[in-house]
Amino acid sequence: MTPEALVQAQLDAYNAHDLQAFIACYSDDILVHRPPAAGPALAGKAAFADFYATQRFNLPALHAQVLNRMVLGSKVIDHERITGLGDAPLEAAAVYEVTDGLISTVWFYYAG
Repeated sequence: MTPEALVQAQLDAYNAHDLQAFIACYSDDILVHRPPAAGPALAGKAAFADFYATQRFNLPALHAQVLNRMVLGSKVIDHERITGLGDAPLEAAAVYEVTDGLISTVWFYYAG
């Protein structure tokens, strides 16, 4: 599977709130960064799965729309509009790095 197809598969699972399909796209040692924080916000598949089970997929209106996508080798960069987290949509840039067929690192940059 190409990096772009893998990132699309995780987006489809995210929008379906399908936790098992979603986490299957990620490596066991997934790191999630939210700059400007120095260290990772999430580390490891167990913490990652728990966060999405309790903080995201429990929100019925949660949905992410890709406004723009770029692919640079093993990195996929999405400009996303996320709804269902609060009163107003949230815009973010997500940089997904794919290693050995799985997403190994994600950087989320939020507008505002």
